[in-house]
Amino acid sequence: MRRYLLHVSTMYNPVCPGNIPVFAVTTSFSGKEDADAPVTKDESTSMSQDTRVLSEKSLQRSAKVVYILDKKHSRAATGFLKLLADKNSELFRKYALFSPSDHRVPRIYVPLKDCPQDFVTRPKDYANTLFICRIVDWKEDSNFALGHLAKSLGQAGEIEPETEGILTEYGVDFSDFSSEVLDCLPQGLPWTIPPEEFGKRRDLRKDCIFTIDPSTARDLDDALSCKPLADGNFEVGVHIADVSYFVPEGSPLDKVAAERATSVYLVQKVVPMLPRLLCEELCSLHPMTDKLTFSVIWTLTPEGKILGEWFGRTIIRSCTKLSYEHAQSMIESPTKKIPEKELPPISPEHTSEEVHQAVLNLHGIAKELRKQRFVDGALRLDQLKLAFTLDHETGLPQGCHIYEYRDSNKLVEEFMLLANMAVAHKTYRAFPERALLRRHPPPQTKMLNDLMEFCDQMGLPMDFSSAGALNESLTKTFGDDKYSLARKEVLTNMCSRPMQMALYFCSGTLRDQAQFRHYALNVPLYTHFTSPIRRFADVLVHRLLAATLGYRELPDLEPDALQKQADHCNDRRMASKRVQELSTGLFFAILVKESGPLESEAMVLGVLNQAFDVLVLRYGVQKRVYCNALPLQSHHFQRVGRKPELTLVWEPEDLEQEPAQQVVTIFSLVEVVLRAETSALKYSAILKRPGPEGLPGPRDEEEA
Repeated sequence: MRRYLLHVSTMYNPVCPGNIPVFAVTTSFSGKEDADAPVTKDESTSMSQDTRVLSEKSLQRSAKVVYILDKKHSRAATGFLKLLADKNSELFRKYALFSPSDHRVPRIYVPLKDCPQDFVTRPKDYANTLFICRIVDWKEDSNFALGHLAKSLGQAGEIEPETEGILTEYGVDFSDFSSEVLDCLPQGLPWTIPPEEFGKRRDLRKDCIFTIDPSTARDLDDALSCKPLADGNFEVGVHIADVSYFVPEGSPLDKVAAERATSVYLVQKVVPMLPRLLCEELCSLHPMTDKLTFSVIWTLTPEGKILGEWFGRTIIRSCTKLSYEHAQSMIESPTKKIPEKELPPISPEHTSEEVHQAVLNLHGIAKELRKQRFVDGALRLDQLKLAFTLDHETGLPQGCHIYEYRDSNKLVEEFMLLANMAVAHKTYRAFPERALLRRHPPPQTKMLNDLMEFCDQMGLPMDFSSAGALNESLTKTFGDDKYSLARKEVLTNMCSRPMQMALYFCSGTLRDQAQFRHYALNVPLYTHFTSPIRRFADVLVHRLLAATLGYRELPDLEPDALQKQADHCNDRRMASKRVQELSTGLFFAILVKESGPLESEAMVLGVLNQAFDVLVLRYGVQKRVYCNALPLQSHHFQRVGRKPELTLVWEPEDLEQEPAQQVVTIFSLVEVVLRAETSALKYSAILKRPGPEGLPGPRDEEEA
């Protein structure tokens, strides 16, 4: 066998031994050649040409990381302490073994002096204690890293210790803001808008402007307005909190916001990017209070065609704080007056009828904007999202449900998208080398090809040629019966896997403008402008827009420096997303433990020879069901054509019954039970025994 070396790029591995780089990598693959045959120059050239035509599937790639360019992982891990197994070894007298909860992180030797004093004599007392450990070294010739024990968090499986562990692992700064940072905030409270600002801004305080947010929201970034015009068109405004007014560039407040880069949303709380005085009081667009804003105002036809647009700093006075539920009830009752007791307080200058009509007008325009976006080739992959109800006293989850994305959510989304696109074009035209934009690369080719092959095997008429084609396939391929909707959820889940993350970037660092595009939205330019309370990228965009409009000088950032900030925002956004997922997973695992077992229908999304994967439809979680955990007489795996199939033969419940047979294929609809395991926060999915008539699989439904 001959070995060929080539340089490739590789995904970043969170923890690797030594000083390990993200990019400097060598890989090897094997061709069918004699083991130690010499390679001549001609042979080498010939074989390099041959290897180009080899199918990727025939190459076994391997890689060795040789240097770390940028240490992005926190090197912190949560886990458990154990004594070393070999009591006679030299290591036993010096170290304990730290076993991380995240199996991607190596096991770590920690000095016994870091451990609790009685750990060696009473190790079982700490069997369920969660610790934080930080890696300090990892020799290339060792399977174990070296570290120091940073902190004892508390009992595993409890919400606060587990949450602190998640935040620490992902490098989220949840410490209190320093006095130096707090000194940057207005000191004379209650704060009022300085008189000179009224001369610099457009005064919109008499307009009917309102917010629409989740009922529990306290950081209200955005407000909307919709004024009918005499010619039948509308003046529609998106009004965003002017956070940059309160965050002086280069100040300690600016630096800590830039470092945090994003607020982090957990199930039970928010870790804010900015001090609460700003994000919940001074900047938040509370009703019946004068607020500083940055606005985009359009003249729109009822069909959503833009006739004119205006950008500028404004002062608003929101007349009411609507929840999504309030706005939804208005949309669903277009001709019926909503009782005052069912609405939040509305300022006396405006009426509930005026607000109601504005919501209806916005909804009508939003429907047209949305319809046109999808005609123009946009894609939306709606994943099932869990929402929890928590006990007010204990904080434990009492129940959960799939979050429903309704017309009121879509209304707000359409105008936020419109504002973000408008600001992207405005700033890029003014500063083509310095605009902070957001791009979404196309799906990963190999994963997309695998999915295309899978759909072909399953006989699904899916078109992956563009974002719009994929969206149309998902919209039109499936019916609206229970089985078809479940199959759409599974396929949507599968389609999300090849998708890449959207990224902030500086326009001056990418030469190919085709790379600026946002794949899912299918637009040439996009940015984030509408959430500066919780995203630092939006604060930077506000500063650029202010420079575009002549309110200030262009921020003193070269393209490379702006790109570095963009990279940091990308990293923190990715970490925030993962923390949010882990928080949801934590609360769901606790719910299973406290309220389980939980039963649900599930749909099979992958079949192996000893197990199968399911999407649990009631809760939106994925789990693997193992055959050896079921009371089976036997199980048999085969491929029918190219489709994998697992036949389960169940043990009869009494001697008079025949063994029940169940065939599991991809898209089979099954019943599962989620049951807590003995170890903290672990739960398993167990397949329920089929009833006398079994459950319909894809063939049954198609025949029906």
